[in-house]
Amino acid sequence: MVEEPEGRFSGAMGAVWRNLGWLLASRGVLAVLSLFYLGIATRSLGVYGFGRFALIIGAAQTLATLVAFQSWQVIVQYGTPALARGDDEALGRVFRGSALVDAGSAAIGAVLAWLILEFFGEALGIGPTLQRATLIFAIVQLVTIRSTPLGILRLRDRFALSAAADSVTPVARFVGTVLVWAVHPTVQGFLFAWGLAEILTAATYWIMVAQRGEIALMRRGRGMKRLLAEHPGIVRFALSTNASSTLGLSSKQIPLLVVGAAAGPAAAGAFRLASQIAQALAKLSQLISRAAFPEVVKTVRDAKPGELGRLLRRLFLASGAAAVVIMALVAVAGRPVLNLVGGRDFTGAWPILLWLAVAGCLDFATVGVDTVMTALQRAGTVFAIRALGAGLMLAAAFALMPFFGPTGVAIGVAVGSAGVAVMMAIVAVRLAKHGARRPS
Repeated sequence: MVEEPEGRFSGAMGAVWRNLGWLLASRGVLAVLSLFYLGIATRSLGVYGFGRFALIIGAAQTLATLVAFQSWQVIVQYGTPALARGDDEALGRVFRGSALVDAGSAAIGAVLAWLILEFFGEALGIGPTLQRATLIFAIVQLVTIRSTPLGILRLRDRFALSAAADSVTPVARFVGTVLVWAVHPTVQGFLFAWGLAEILTAATYWIMVAQRGEIALMRRGRGMKRLLAEHPGIVRFALSTNASSTLGLSSKQIPLLVVGAAAGPAAAGAFRLASQIAQALAKLSQLISRAAFPEVVKTVRDAKPGELGRLLRRLFLASGAAAVVIMALVAVAGRPVLNLVGGRDFTGAWPILLWLAVAGCLDFATVGVDTVMTALQRAGTVFAIRALGAGLMLAAAFALMPFFGPTGVAIGVAVGSAGVAVMMAIVAVRLAKHGARRPS
């Protein structure tokens, strides 16, 4: 008996909500603990010290984002057919290829990190005393890229395991931050705590994958030429998803570096704290995308325009309603939380937090379109939209910063997100009416 489209999409949405529940469980731990360890770091280092710490973290995360591929999406996209037909060797090749890409990205990123610090460290506010610690932290960020094991667990529908692994980060940061605060609270000490948390989380991911026999499967998947022959579009898909993800994620870090370069570490510290709180919204968007992507890949392959329209409407209504609720929550509780975490020195960051929250809600409301487009292998369109949005953001930020300071940069981020939301809405309408042919 053939399953009706309505039942098929209802089942997919149920799986999305189940997957999202596991992801939110781990992020709930992160949200609570992050308030504590951010509060300890900001009050221990002060505005200027926390600003230097924030600039180092932001620079390292931006670099990791620039060179890292979204291997988990490649695994889900190209591993799903092999998994469905029980072809372990083909599945192992997808896993092995993704792991090799991650390793190559880490090596290239390490070289870039050294070059950037060697020639532009002073311009970024990172003096000689912090350069070694910054380089070590950047390398840790790169070698702990865990996109491959994340993709394996996503493909296997093991969201509970990935949620448990993700929970290691906030717990380790919290414990490390408390120990550094008790012994000797310095920028280098907090960098060590953050880096150790990344190492422990990556180790947890790989241990979970190894225990399930996936590494042995990866060893059997030899023959990268065969992988390319089996999936002619895999390189294009990997490059396009990496490009659009890089734009989307790095655009959240670049404003911090702009503020630090133009207004100094103190302003960057206030901007970072507000951004850290507001970025919970961006994290939620990523969670929905990660929860939805495996199910969307399974359901859109033969979907008709009307079926795509129903899926897009459900994703949009769910994310849009949640965005409205979260924006109202930020408007009511944002200022008290900011004062609680940062203290009086960070009270001026409230307008920044508000505008960044607006940007996060706009991103959140349109995450369903992004997910469907990627599943349809139309990541090139997503990249073009994000490129236009990034250009709009930078233009608005540089135009408004002379008049409004760091708040002007935050307004620029909101303007860029609004532009992306409008373009995504136009694409959604076209998909709902006409569908989309995926590239071969």
